[in-house]
Order: sequence, then structure tokens, then C-alpha cells
Amino acid sequence: MIDTNVNLGGLNMATPLTTASGTFGYGTEYVGAVDYTKLGAITAKGIRVDPWPGNPMPRHCEVPGGLVNAIGLQGTGIKHFLDITVPWYADSVGEAVGGKAPPMIVNIWGGSVDEYAAVARQLGEYASANPDSPIAALECNVSCPNVKAGGHTFGQDPVVLNGLVNAVRKETKLPLIVKLAPNVPDIRPYVKACEDAGADALALINTIPAMVIDIEKRRPVLANKTGGLSGRGIHPAAVKVVYDAYRATKLPILAMGGVYEAKDAIEFMLAGATAVALGTALFTDPDVVSNVYDGMLSYCERHGFSSMSELTGALEG
Repeated sequence: MIDTNVNLGGLNMATPLTTASGTFGYGTEYVGAVDYTKLGAITAKGIRVDPWPGNPMPRHCEVPGGLVNAIGLQGTGIKHFLDITVPWYADSVGEAVGGKAPPMIVNIWGGSVDEYAAVARQLGEYASANPDSPIAALECNVSCPNVKAGGHTFGQDPVVLNGLVNAVRKETKLPLIVKLAPNVPDIRPYVKACEDAGADALALINTIPAMVIDIEKRRPVLANKTGGLSGRGIHPAAVKVVYDAYRATKLPILAMGGVYEAKDAIEFMLAGATAVALGTALFTDPDVVSNVYDGMLSYCERHGFSSMSELTGALEG
């Protein structure tokens, strides 16, 4: 029997698999399509203090090897999320699995350090007051512009990143996962900034900046002009970032980017990941969760691993 349990910075997961923020809604949308028992957690789409409309349409475009999107972090805001979404997830998914729903990682964001801190505080307070709630960890999305500081992205400056993570860390005892931007020359200073500020884990990678142009109209396809590339095409780049980060820190890593089959998830874990998120593949094949999980079990059996956690960093050469 293969032990599938992993610990992601204090978050106990029954399997190493979760979903990537923004690709799985708030966790309820895939009931009846996905086998939730093979997920160690789900990651809800981004939540901030107030509701946010996101970007105007069109805001996604399929391309060879993936998807370019500029959804713009559309979300309900923290009040609706806690009052309606979280109980709905616990009830509907719990009923679907005949027990307790997988723990929920809540992706958070804001336009200032104060906004990040405020949403982290409210989520932490809710989790403390409702110990049976599924909220189990926070994923801090730092690929957002700091509106109060002239629009510079939080995740593009290690000093600014350190300050943000430190502020969020002070507001909650929930496991804190920081989702880093891939478009930096060297990931290591950003890893250290998170480590020094008290992060419990890292999430790598976010989408890669991209653009699609309609050559007949000579206009950008997306209303936002640019967006983020996800899907198969970014997988090798993501593996490299995970490999670099693993060698630079002792923090556990949640890896994501182009996971379509078990091979992709296993690559991430061999490179140093503790857990793996499935994202864009879910849009076209909800069975990817079961296929990846079953394939990982088969791999462990064939190669003599007694637990999936043994795959982490087991790269030879």
C-alpha cells in the first residue's frame, strides 16, 4: 500500500494533488465531474476584501500549448465568500464524497499591504472560530500591482515582497503559501525573502506574461491587451524554477504549470515539489485528477517507493 499523505508547510494533505487557483472556481463547480477523494486539497480562486469585477471581455484565448487569460482576479469579496461560498463548499463536496470535503487553500490578493493583511486576518479569525470549516491554508498571490506604491508588482522586488509576507504572517496562524511570479531573472532572492518573512511554503509558478494579436484586425485579442500563459507550453520552464527553488530553500513547494498527465506531476516532485496543482488541463479533461493520481501510484509501485512523499527531490544526477 502506497502512503499518499504529504505535509505542505503545516497543511496535511491526503494526496499530493490540489487544484490551481483560478481554474477550479470556489471548489463546488466540479462536483459530479471530478473525484474529490483523489485531491489532497482544493485551491479557491482569488479573494480580496471587496468584490472585484475583473477585466472586460474578451479575456481568454486558446493558443498552441495552452491558454492566455486576463480574467483579472474577478471575485466575490471576503464577506460573500465566508457567508455563502465556504459553507456551500463544505456541504456540497462533503455530500459528494460521503464525508468531509478536502481542505481548502484560499488564494488571497489586494492592491496594498493593508488589503492583504485585512483579508488574511478575516480568514484566520473565521478559521479559528469555525474549526470544522474547510479553510486550512492561505496562498498569497504576489503577482499584483501595489496600487498605493505606484503600481509596482509586489512579487518583482524582494524587499517589497518580504514586507508583504511579513505583514500577512502577523495576521494569521494559518499555513502561509506564497505564490511567486516566474518572470524574474533569478528566483532565489524571492525565495529567501519569503523564507525570512515567515512563509510556510512556496507555490511555483504563476502564469507567464503573454500576448496574442489578431493580425487581420491588427489588434490585441484580449481586451486587457496582455495576459498570462498557462498550459503544456510552460511546463519545462516551471520544472526549472521548482528545481532552482528547491536547492535554495527548505520550504516545501507546491508546483504547478502544465500538468496534464502523471509524468508531469512526477517531474515536479523529482525536481523538489512536495505537492502539485492541476490547472488548465481541468478545463478540457476533469478526469485528469484521477488519471494523474492513478499514474503516480503506478509509478511508485514500479519504482519501489513506499510513499509519494519519497518522490520529493529524488532526482538522480
